[in-house]
Amino acid sequence: MLHTYINGAIADLQALIELTELDNKDIQAAQHEAIFARLEQKDALIKSFEEKKSLIHQEMLILCEKNPHKSLKELLDDTTSNLLDTMRDTLSELKTLNGNYAKSVFAVSEFYTSLIQRIIPHESNGYEDKRAQSHLLKIQA
Repeated sequence: MLHTYINGAIADLQALIELTELDNKDIQAAQHEAIFARLEQKDALIKSFEEKKSLIHQEMLILCEKNPHKSLKELLDDTTSNLLDTMRDTLSELKTLNGNYAKSVFAVSEFYTSLIQRIIPHESNGYEDKRAQSHLLKIQA
């Protein structure tokens, strides 16, 4: 059962990596609707991964309880150890991709925030209730 849970977790992570790569491409092309359309799918994959991770943990606890005088490393066969290494590497890859995606999201957010502040200034000048004039937006009557 442990192998099944780990393989399932790896599959979930690989699917998340594929979706995150698509998100990175779409944010650079300003295709935000495509990103939003994938949110539910990503949420479901995250939930599925967390459930499998919990099942992996339970299986490892059962192994430890059955063999209290052995370390976990001694209890796991080579295949399981390799699968856990693969899962760790896949998680690391996803973390890197998410970091790159977060940088892009932050850059887009800063762009829109600065654009809005240039069009409609939000900060006041000193103690007066007078707002700074917009450099881009002028009203002509």
